[in-house]
Amino acid sequence: MFRRDPLADPELLLRRVYAYVAYRIGPGPDAEDVTSETYARALRARDTYDPARGTPVAWLIGIARRCLAEALAARPLLSAERPDVADAGDLEERSIRRLSLAAAVESLDEREQELIALRYGADLSARRIGEILGLRTNAVEVALHRALLRLRDRLEAGPRPSVAESDAEAFTA
Repeated sequence: MFRRDPLADPELLLRRVYAYVAYRIGPGPDAEDVTSETYARALRARDTYDPARGTPVAWLIGIARRCLAEALAARPLLSAERPDVADAGDLEERSIRRLSLAAAVESLDEREQELIALRYGADLSARRIGEILGLRTNAVEVALHRALLRLRDRLEAGPRPSVAESDAEAFTA
């Protein structure tokens, strides 16, 4: 029986996997390492791909999720490594929005972060996310909707002042 090569369009697949991983841990060398490990495992296991169980990108994202979990377990601080300063080429406002969004996403629970990363990082549909997570499409859509509402609430609330800032305001009043 002829099986389609799941890695037939490597450029598109690599971009989607990298986008998902970078959405989870930030862009850069760590995301590149996880993406490389994902693709290496996929190359070794390409004969096990079953098109009846999902698309090539869903198969690769499943592998990426395992690689990412292993990378995070090996280096627990990896997920907290977010840039503290704006990129040199960015405008201040855009940088602030990007950092605020990253902080708001990090404040969500792990499942919500995963759903958002799969939807917007890997650009997967709710149906594909359901295939990866073993959920019904409707359950994914509801969970994504709730996660986005929580994310919006956190973004609208804005940064909360630290204890030191609150104490300083109390003394100057």
